[in-house]
Formats: sequence, structure tokens, C-alpha cells
Amino acid sequence: MQCNKCHNAATLHITEVIAEGQFEELHLCEQCAHKYLYETQQKAVGKLSPEQLRESEEGLFNQQECPSCGLKFVEFRNSGRLGCPNDYQVFREELLPLLENIHGETRHSGKTPRRLPQNLQTQSELMQLRGRLKQAVTKEDYEEAARIRDRIKQLEES
Repeated sequence: MQCNKCHNAATLHITEVIAEGQFEELHLCEQCAHKYLYETQQKAVGKLSPEQLRESEEGLFNQQECPSCGLKFVEFRNSGRLGCPNDYQVFREELLPLLENIHGETRHSGKTPRRLPQNLQTQSELMQLRGRLKQAVTKEDYEEAARIRDRIKQLEES
């Protein structure tokens, strides 16, 4: 197949969607394809407002960089790993939406231990029982100590 522009051998075949149901097929050699793609890119940039152009340039050229480790946010997005603890502050504005989307929160709250007593009453009862257990062991009343031990286990498991 020949290039539509210069009649050399076509190496690139482009199908452009003009409108819904309308397509334009281009068969281009490598040189013409490069020119065509470059011109299309320049036309697209020309259609941007000055504000949009400035934002796209800032996005490409003024990437914020961590002063400690030199990591850029784009590099974090590609690798999924931050470079140092300072990155959390440097990229705070970009990370907050990501963290909220992933974890549903932006603040770490941790987990509560499964064996943690559910209320203060249980906690105070456990403290009393442990004190009584020490006294029973000191008095060598091992039958009472065993009953107290079993009650402590029961409270801790519930």
C-alpha cells in the first residue's frame, strides 16, 4: 500500500473518527506520519486557552519534587511507593484524595485489640479479680485461685 501524501510505501495506518459513524483512513510512510502527528499535536495545543496551556505546561515541566529524596509525584504514581516520610507533607494535596478513595479516611485510627474489655465495668472487675488472684496465690489457696483464673479467662474472651 502506498502513502497518501508522497506515494512511498505506507508503514502506518491511521483511522480517524470524524463524527459518529464517519471515519477517515490514512496510510502514511514513516516521514509523513511523523509530520502528520506533529501537526495534529500542534493544532490541539493551539485550540487550548492560555489558561489551559499554562496548566498543561505546569503539569509537564513544574512537577513538584521532594527536597529530601528527589521523588516526583509522577514517579510515585508509577511505582506506588513514596521515597521518604517527608513525601507525605510535600504531596499532601495529591495524596489526600487517593487515601480517602482507598481507605475511606484520611486519618489512621488503628484497630482495637479483640481481647480489650468492652466497658469500664468489665475492666474494673478484671482488675479486682487479678488482685484477688494474687492474694489467693500468696495464701496458697489454689482452689480459689483456679476459680478466679477461670473467671478472668471468661471475661477476657467475651
